[in-house]
Amino acid sequence: MDNKSYQDHFFKRAKIEGYRSRSAFKLIELDNKFKFLKNGIKLLDLGSYPGGWCQVVLKKIKKVKILGIDKKKVEKISGAEFIMGDFLDKKSQKLIIEYFGSKVDVILSDMAANTTGSKSLDSIRTNELCFNVLNFSKEILNKKGTVISKVFMGDDFKEIKYGAKKNFKKTDFFKPNSSRDESREIYIHCSGLST
Repeated sequence: MDNKSYQDHFFKRAKIEGYRSRSAFKLIELDNKFKFLKNGIKLLDLGSYPGGWCQVVLKKIKKVKILGIDKKKVEKISGAEFIMGDFLDKKSQKLIIEYFGSKVDVILSDMAANTTGSKSLDSIRTNELCFNVLNFSKEILNKKGTVISKVFMGDDFKEIKYGAKKNFKKTDFFKPNSSRDESREIYIHCSGLST
């Protein structure tokens, strides 16, 4: 199977299995590797549009309290709540904290900056989002919690790696099979706050 057929395969599977995005399979692979989706958790999905990752979570585990936030409106999914807004805004952060009422167990982020045509700039802007996710996690994540965030291989990759290692007891990187071969994206998995 060539690469294009392989990617079409995930797109078709998403349609068949009722997922809103082919990226749902990235989360499935990430959880198969790192085992962070557990019954009874509180989970925050940053950049949740169109909702595929929330669908995976709700399908895989029971009794989950889940909140998604995105600048775009996410169509309703039974069992999940959504906020339309930017997670970096203080108002949005207040709503997130109020919704959970305590620290969360898992933070997911599949966010990428809007593409500009410059791979280098896109990489820097997406990695800045990852930095912001890791910083926000220090406020809202419980001590033994997990963060999964998209990151691009690029000039500032080492800075992200250094920052993550400083703040978390365990950090790993993983590129799911369902990621496009030509994509520079990988995912960082961080667990256990060290501060």
